[in-house]
Amino acid sequence: MAAPQSGTPVRKPRRWHAPPALVHGNESLEGSELLEEFSGAAGLALWQSMRDATLWAGALEPGERAGLFYAGAYEQRIRQIEEAGLDAAVDAPLRALAAISRDPMAAREEDILSACSDIANWAEGQEKLGTAIALAQAGALAAPTNAAAGLRVGQLARRKAEYARAESWFRRAIGLGRQARDWVSYADAFLGLGNLYLQRGNVPAARLPSIHKIQGRALHELFNVAVSVDTPARALELGRAAFEAYGPTHPRLYDLACDLAYFWMQRGRFGPAMSVFQGLLPHIGDPTERMQTVAAIGRAAGGAGNRAVFDEAWDELWGFAGDWHTRPTAAQALLDLSRGAASLKDWARAERAATTARDVATRREEARVAMQAEALLDSVSRKRNLETAHPAPGAEDDAETEGLAADLIRILSSGITRK
Repeated sequence: MAAPQSGTPVRKPRRWHAPPALVHGNESLEGSELLEEFSGAAGLALWQSMRDATLWAGALEPGERAGLFYAGAYEQRIRQIEEAGLDAAVDAPLRALAAISRDPMAAREEDILSACSDIANWAEGQEKLGTAIALAQAGALAAPTNAAAGLRVGQLARRKAEYARAESWFRRAIGLGRQARDWVSYADAFLGLGNLYLQRGNVPAARLPSIHKIQGRALHELFNVAVSVDTPARALELGRAAFEAYGPTHPRLYDLACDLAYFWMQRGRFGPAMSVFQGLLPHIGDPTERMQTVAAIGRAAGGAGNRAVFDEAWDELWGFAGDWHTRPTAAQALLDLSRGAASLKDWARAERAATTARDVATRREEARVAMQAEALLDSVSRKRNLETAHPAPGAEDDAETEGLAADLIRILSSGITRK
């Protein structure tokens, strides 16, 4: 769930393995297809650039890189580039790769990856896929934790019908994407793998990656990121996409519903938020999670001006009063309830809930929540409500919010059991 849960034990993250990838296809010599696509001085300059990046990447310890190149290597690389007669578009990235031989200890993987990617993109535009793969792969080897770089190699290899190499790079991108929480590359690599199997006519294998479920999880994560760093419209778009990718029976749909309801509540869309939280409540058995959801209903009900629903939430939450200090979500839940009371201008109950939240947070050493409670108490003492109901969204945004909330409520009330 998206709401803060101070004090909740942190689950140790699973270490996801990123398998090695195939770096050779059908070529007899490393980069030989590059030399077939570009002959003479142009081929030599491109091959040498690819080889320098790969050599640098293969020196696993930084100290090993000091003696990789002989004196005068950089000057030779520059002469090769000038004699190659290649497009001006690749002059800068080729010179950037030449700089590896001048000072390999100062070379940075992000610069090497960028230069290799620029040349690979240029070569793909020229329909020189062997060259594109060679340079993209050199960049991915130089930036071995970059999931997007590995994904790019897989896409190019699949396009060239190098299926074994493509599959290995897609699988590596999946592992790297999961490690780095790069959900875009993670989902795209699964989709690439599934499309590869379909391209080869292997329909049963194409189903194995569970593409839609993986894509749903990736889109869900992107929605959570977008809430903080992107526009509300973009976040809502990703929320809808995650909902559609999950489908009505996916167990994580409940978490998505909760995250969307919090998103709407924080934007002042209290009506849809309250309805979705109410739809979630029958599916929640854990007392700590129920406390959090009941408080969210109270906050949304207050913002929506629904005193009857707020009163029900108030009464239920206060039923936990005997063991506030044992509940990791209690202080945050009390803060939500206080905000709901403030929206109704019920200043006495707003003060009571905020004071209790401060005391519980202080006892549990939850400094951030305690500070929020103090700030809320100051607003309550001045009889100032910090939350604004129903901002004026665009008509399209308003319709999308109402429609998505209705879809969620329909599924939540359909009797499907939460797993």
